Amino acid sequence: MRLEWIDDILAVLDGGSLTRAAEKRLLTQSAFTRRIRLIENSVGATLFDRRRKPVSLMPGIQSLEPELRELSTRLHKLRHVLKTANDQTGKSLSFVCQHALTTTISPRIVQTLTENDDISIHVRSGNQDECLLNLISKQVDFAIMYSVPGDEISSIGDAFEAKTLGTDTLIPVCAPSVRNKITSAALPVIGYPPDVFLGQVFARKIAPRLPKETTLVTRAETALTLAMQQYAMNGIGVAWLPHSLVAASLATGQLQRADSTLPSQELTIRMVRFAVAQSEYCEQIWQSFDALPLDFATLHY
Repeated sequence: MRLEWIDDILAVLDGGSLTRAAEKRLLTQSAFTRRIRLIENSVGATLFDRRRKPVSLMPGIQSLEPELRELSTRLHKLRHVLKTANDQTGKSLSFVCQHALTTTISPRIVQTLTENDDISIHVRSGNQDECLLNLISKQVDFAIMYSVPGDEISSIGDAFEAKTLGTDTLIPVCAPSVRNKITSAALPVIGYPPDVFLGQVFARKIAPRLPKETTLVTRAETALTLAMQQYAMNGIGVAWLPHSLVAASLATGQLQRADSTLPSQELTIRMVRFAVAQSEYCEQIWQSFDALPLDFATLHY
């Protein structure tokens, strides 16, 4: 039983519904619902009574509230003690990245931070909701995430603060065998689920700018950008992927750009932290990103 799962259950107890619990955990309702299904599948038991509206915990689970709260408190305390003990023996830092950025940005950050400092760095990967939840639960010190220019504040809320590291572009790419199909009315595409960040970017910023005569035919759907890149190289359809991720495939000719006829979208790369008091070392790292010898202002690949 993972600590965040216990906190999810307690959030439902405190909020009285999945909707309020999702708000407390700073997750979309669909993302929180997926988490609930994962918890039930993992423990092999039904925890929530879906016959009632709003959905609530089963009576037997509600009776375990004292034990769940005690366990949550003890595990949070243990995590803090372990982290403190580690900090006393050596410098450590943890951060989480949106999936695509784990591949493209995190290696450069880890390389730079470890070159001139005796530091142990722990890197996680997740979607945007999971990144923010990791910050709130203090499982990580920082998060590296995408945002849409002009929408930076509303995308994370007042509980966080952020600084810009650089820019990227979500561009349409495809295998050479698919390139001649782009002008057809029925465009084969590899899509994102609508509840993930890049899926929302596509729906709000790209889809409205597609040629009016174009009809999208979704051949496959995935939230994993690395999988989508492979699908595109296999000729399944057109995919909108971060330029930083596909630059090498473009250079070798495995993929071709299609943004001469299809729209693209600029993205901002930001470093985010929870707006609470930080350790002295984490504060030093945060401030050091203003002077890191990395060309994050405009990414070149």
